[in-house]
Amino acid sequence: MKSIVSIANAWKLPTLLLSIVLLSACDKPSSVGSATPPASHEATDADVTFKVKASLLHDDLVKGLDIAVVTTKGDVRLTGVVETVAQRDQVLKLARAAEGAHSIHDELALKP
Repeated sequence: MKSIVSIANAWKLPTLLLSIVLLSACDKPSSVGSATPPASHEATDADVTFKVKASLLHDDLVKGLDIAVVTTKGDVRLTGVVETVAQRDQVLKLARAAEGAHSIHDELALKP
């Protein structure tokens, strides 16, 4: 009978250790499969493009113009045709004011 008791006691320590290891892993945050990127104070390129386009659509002087806005790493490229120098200046002013825009590349053409 003594051998059965010692066998039963022999399994208690490994079982206890395994339980401690498994339970201690439960409180750690899982980084596997995390689809949420870390929070950033920088605006994404899509955010910058959206802000510039929204500004252009809401401005009475330039809202009817067909201006393409492409943002890459905060660099905003503007292409299209404007009718006056005042419209070109306004488009550039609005693009510069967009949060997250680092530089503006003016590829706007003045209508002849």
